[in-house]
Amino acid sequence: MFNKGSSYQSLNCHRSALSLIIGNRVGSDDRIKRLFKGFFKLRPTKAKYNSVWDPSKVLLHLRSWYPLDSLNLENLTKKLAMLIALATGQRVQTLFCISINNIKINNEGAVILITDILKTSGPNRRSLRLMLPFLSNKPEICPVKTLKMYLDKTRIFRQEDKSLTKLFLTFRRPHKHATTQTISRWLKQTMHESGIDTSEFTAHSTRHASSSRAHRQGLTVDSILQAVGWSSRSSTFANHYNRPLQDKNDIQDDFARAVLNN
Repeated sequence: MFNKGSSYQSLNCHRSALSLIIGNRVGSDDRIKRLFKGFFKLRPTKAKYNSVWDPSKVLLHLRSWYPLDSLNLENLTKKLAMLIALATGQRVQTLFCISINNIKINNEGAVILITDILKTSGPNRRSLRLMLPFLSNKPEICPVKTLKMYLDKTRIFRQEDKSLTKLFLTFRRPHKHATTQTISRWLKQTMHESGIDTSEFTAHSTRHASSSRAHRQGLTVDSILQAVGWSSRSSTFANHYNRPLQDKNDIQDDFARAVLNN
C-alpha cells in the first residue's frame, strides 16, 4: 500500500482495523511501530492548507443577494447552505442530514437537532445541536431569516411530496433531496463567485475558514471545539484547521456571531 502511494493516515487506519479484528498485538508490536515510524518519516502527514480564505469575502457577496424575496430558488438555496456552513463550522454531511422536522425557530434564533449518525457520533455522545442566531442588525446575512424564507419557498414542494423532509432540496424539477455532492458543489460555486480560488480550496474549507475566523475574533479554543463537534481532547483544530488568512448566550450562538459579524 505504501509503495502504491497510500498516505500515513490511510495506513494507520488499516492498522487500526487489523488490530480490531485480530487483537492489539498488531498495534503494539515493536516491529510494526518501527515500520510506521519509517512510513511517517518518508511520507509525513501534512495539513491540507497552509492558509485559508477570509469569510468576509463570501459574506460580502451574500449581502448582494438581498432582499430575500427577490431571489430565485437557486440563489436562495446556495445562500442558505453557505450561511449554515459558515455559522456552524459543520461538515457538508451535517448539512445534508438536517431535517425540517428537527428545526425549532423561536425569538432568539433557530435550534437544529441532528439525529442521524455522523462522522463524530459515538455511543456516549449526545446528538448534535446547532444554533443559528437572529442577526437583526445584519438582515442581509441573517441565517434564520434566510432559513425561514427558504422553508416558505419550498413548502409547496413538500406538500406535493411528503417524503421531502430533508432541509436542502434540488432547485430544479423534479425537486428531491440534495446529495452531499450537490451541496458541496453549491458551496464551491458560491466561493468561486465570491473570488475564492476554488482550484486550491474545496467546499470542506468552509470549516477551516469559519473556525479560524472564530478564533481570530476571540472565541476560545474550547468553545470552538464544542461548537463544531470536536472532543475537548482533540488536536484537530490546532493541527489542521486553525490557519492564518490567505490575504492579509450559547457556544453555538457565539460561534455563529463570531463568524458572521464583520
